[in-house]
Amino acid sequence: MTDTAKSTPPKPSKKQGYVKNENLILSILIALAVGFVGGVFFSVYRSPAMAPPPAAQGGMPPQGQQQASGPMPLTPEKRAQIEGLKTMAAKAPDNPEAWIQLGHIYFDTGQPNDAIEAYEKALALAPDNANVLTDLGVMYRRTKQPKKAVESFDKAVQVDARHEIARFNKGIVLLHDLDDTEGAVAAWQSLVDINPNAKAPNGQPVQMLIQRFSEKANKK
Repeated sequence: MTDTAKSTPPKPSKKQGYVKNENLILSILIALAVGFVGGVFFSVYRSPAMAPPPAAQGGMPPQGQQQASGPMPLTPEKRAQIEGLKTMAAKAPDNPEAWIQLGHIYFDTGQPNDAIEAYEKALALAPDNANVLTDLGVMYRRTKQPKKAVESFDKAVQVDARHEIARFNKGIVLLHDLDDTEGAVAAWQSLVDINPNAKAPNGQPVQMLIQRFSEKANKK
């Protein structure tokens, strides 16, 4: 698992063709056997709001680097940040940003249940935040609630029809957690419809995933 600092998301580049690759963050690794690549790792990813800076040449960090990383350690400094954000949220409970930032640090430090609680409080105040809805979905998946994860990704897409990460994540959860290959293919097709050049984090075109798993669905 990989977690990084937040940053203002850059505008997506059509030339790069990645699933918002400069804005992704690894949550839970899952192995899929995909076509000519032996074991390819895919996962659900974090929204652009928590983006790391673009990697070299505008691409994502190499897949191996992502796999080697994990949640940030819960250091005394992080604990102090959490307490500070909790105090801020308590003083301004109607400020969604305080809850969002608290959710982020819980996300970063591998505390998904606390992140869910903070994100849900933020969304109660500002329900039309597609990035937070996507991050909430990632946390639902981490707590083994895949149906809620899919619901959260769907809400993100309802808010922002071009939210590529939500669409990609939905496909991963449907495929791996809910054994719904047809649904996964449909989710990825909806991504390709808005970005024909979309690629998975390892650089494989999403269109290739669609082809591969369409064939598997037809064989069932």
